[in-house]
Amino acid sequence: MVDGRLLTASASPHFRTRDTTTLIMLDVILALVPALVASVVIFGWRALAVTGVCVACCVLFEYLSRRVMRRANTIGDLSAVVTGIILAFNLPSTIPFWMAGFGSLVAIVVVKQMFGGIGENFVNPALLGRIVLMVSFPKAMLANWATPFAWRGAAPDAITSATPLAILKSGEGDMPALLSMCFAKAGCLGEVCGAALVLGGIYLVVRRVITPVIPLCYVGTVAVCMFLRALTAGEDPLTFTAYELLSGGLLLGAIFMATDYATSPTSTSGKVIFAVGCGLLTSLIRLFGNMSEGVSFSIILMNILVPHIDALTAPRPFGVTREKRKCKKDGEEAAA
Repeated sequence: MVDGRLLTASASPHFRTRDTTTLIMLDVILALVPALVASVVIFGWRALAVTGVCVACCVLFEYLSRRVMRRANTIGDLSAVVTGIILAFNLPSTIPFWMAGFGSLVAIVVVKQMFGGIGENFVNPALLGRIVLMVSFPKAMLANWATPFAWRGAAPDAITSATPLAILKSGEGDMPALLSMCFAKAGCLGEVCGAALVLGGIYLVVRRVITPVIPLCYVGTVAVCMFLRALTAGEDPLTFTAYELLSGGLLLGAIFMATDYATSPTSTSGKVIFAVGCGLLTSLIRLFGNMSEGVSFSIILMNILVPHIDALTAPRPFGVTREKRKCKKDGEEAAA
């Protein structure tokens, strides 16, 4: 009691900020807009339709599940919208709409709400939704890629095109030019324009929504692994590394999925360990696995390890000292 006022003591941290979940999610949505615009330009109306279906289904499933579970409505925090956009970014433009809806159901109801809602999920909802779709419908997810700009009439919209990662893995076919890899290539909606993803990542860093630790360490680890692999294989290391960094969902995963607050470590050292682990797993899967891509599985596996990483890297509270362990000799003397 001070001057007639009751003071309440609480544990740190004691930071105050005007940021809310809604404002943070709005920043993430704005950061995703350049990649969404690029996907619509590259794949046409269907890219926008797939994204719209995922967002609408995610919001609907969140609303219904919260009602059934008799919990407060949370669709206003925009987290379901973010999950829908990121899930759509992990899907090909040719995917049937009902499959996109099923992936949204898995992401929101199974992964997010059944574990308590936002901040309680132990893995990234959109990524696990993608993995379930990939395992359940491999042909729709992995073997039906639309050719960039085919919707404009240059080629039928249903024509499929091998992704750069698939070409790198098999060694068959011609790789696109590196400039094309930055702006337009075959693949999922959110991974086809690397420049748009980097632009969104810079926006998030400037807005302090994320720190650059995880993206830089993740991408840097993959770069080192691929550079060493190219050297040992007698290939041009710079070209091979550049293609690996710009192919697949590496930039999308490193910037927008590995940095998820609920499923990534809190300390800087923990973030480094987490990101390096993601990079090593991605490189191992790409180089030695049967699948050409490894980002989704890598992030999910490291998500599971986050509680252990946090436990090992948690900072010591101010004023608290670690209990000294008694040596064996002292223990024996005490027993005697």
